[in-house]
Amino acid sequence: MPMTTTPLSQPLDNGDFDALDAILDDLRTRGDDVPQWEFCEGAIAALLCTRRLVPTSEYLPVLLGIGDGAPGVPSGEEGDTWFADEAQYQRFMALWTRRWNEVAAALEANVETLDDERAYHPEVMDVRGAVAALPEEVRAEMGDQELPAYGQVWALGFMFVVENWAEEWAEPRDKEAAEWLNDALDTLVALTEDDTGKPAFSLHSEDGPPSVSEDRMNNFGSAIWAVYDLRQLWQSLGPRVDPVRRASEPGRNDPCPCGSGKKYKKCHGA
Repeated sequence: MPMTTTPLSQPLDNGDFDALDAILDDLRTRGDDVPQWEFCEGAIAALLCTRRLVPTSEYLPVLLGIGDGAPGVPSGEEGDTWFADEAQYQRFMALWTRRWNEVAAALEANVETLDDERAYHPEVMDVRGAVAALPEEVRAEMGDQELPAYGQVWALGFMFVVENWAEEWAEPRDKEAAEWLNDALDTLVALTEDDTGKPAFSLHSEDGPPSVSEDRMNNFGSAIWAVYDLRQLWQSLGPRVDPVRRASEPGRNDPCPCGSGKKYKKCHGA
């Protein structure tokens, strides 16, 4: 039977996200700075909003700390990680591309409410809710381990891209567009902070202990709309264009650069 492949337009399911987590876990055994998937999820959203389309070959080494070596071959540089083999790399890229396409389609959709099934729904986890639902003895073993707030790691991944490609996120000259940019980024930056409000919901399970405040839920929704705003902003402005630099013009009494031997004012400057 011929070998079948999953279309790159097919959304990821829970098993696919588990596969991504497993690959990242394996990469982390060779590089401590490899982020969690939620961080990557935020980075994908930011890369899709960046004014210039940053190629995979440029952003993946920065995001994952992948060295220049081929899959299965260490680069030899301290701190670099590498894919175990070509099969692992191809599996990761197939899953990554499917999620990229899924997020891109959601951000392109003309939605008026986040309840729309076409809207962008970041793949984030209520870590505090999951831990709170564990048996007390298990939680005791974890001690005072600091846990991220809902959406915090996703927002940190988004801002990681903004900071590492700052030139592409520089304020536009138009005052209104600059305010639009800064308002949207402020919304995302606010989500990188802790949730200090009174827990009111559990997004881990319907009957779980409250772990997310009402303000956090509202801020998370605002951050998703901010992503839509940022994508629309940069698409409306188009790629950044560097100004054309003209060579300095010779003085009127200088020799003409064409080599005629005449003064510029008597030759090409006439």
